[in-house]
Amino acid sequence: MSARLAGKKAIVTGASRGIGEAIAAAFVKEGARVAICARKEEGLAEAAGRIAAGQKDAVFYRPCHVGRMEEINPFVEWALEKLGGLDILVNNAATNPHFGPALEADWPVFDKTFEVNLKSAFEFCRRVVEFWKKNSRGGSIVNIASIAGLRAAPMQGIYGMTKAALISLTQTLAVELGPLGIRVNAIAPGVVETRLSAVLVHTPEILKVFTDHTALKRHGRPEEIAPLAVFLASEESSLVTGQTFCADAGFTVA
Repeated sequence: MSARLAGKKAIVTGASRGIGEAIAAAFVKEGARVAICARKEEGLAEAAGRIAAGQKDAVFYRPCHVGRMEEINPFVEWALEKLGGLDILVNNAATNPHFGPALEADWPVFDKTFEVNLKSAFEFCRRVVEFWKKNSRGGSIVNIASIAGLRAAPMQGIYGMTKAALISLTQTLAVELGPLGIRVNAIAPGVVETRLSAVLVHTPEILKVFTDHTALKRHGRPEEIAPLAVFLASEESSLVTGQTFCADAGFTVA
């Protein structure tokens, strides 16, 4: 174990599977303790067991519907108590309920996507930064965005809008919070094999359109995103803030 995050304490949202679980597992492997959340307790419990990998008191979990603002502050307060502080926040939780032309999305779908993908990240940042300010300490925030937020996102327009806004939020908070020693960065994955992207990965003709346009001619796996999150959470990236890192098999340059 290299312990690049030894003694660090982290919150990872949407960590019952996929990229969130992979990031939490990588954090624990590097010596951190993590508090994870998702909507369903059963999935969280199973994920916590996988993430901890037999390490005692390395992972704490509690259900939290991040799309409901009233559930976020109680979760953050619980996590601070369980972990005894906080150094890292990873805003990973996301949803993409509408696959189709953007203007065909109804308002409930529009609102749900913004609540989960953007408002939750904003509120988690607000609550965590309140703690850091009160205790005169810095920290690292890692927002999981998407390449859909960097360019047109046909058939995923609402999702892309939320990710574009998340990238903007990342840049603004980096400037506003930098003097406090708080760094804020984002990761923009391409197509990664998760439940969220199932319609893309498991529809051969759609997947081919994507992979044909990548430099590496393939899609990604959650465990390929996690090392970048470790870097951004660690002191190795102490001079890095306000940046968005693409992990997209070269889609944005091909």
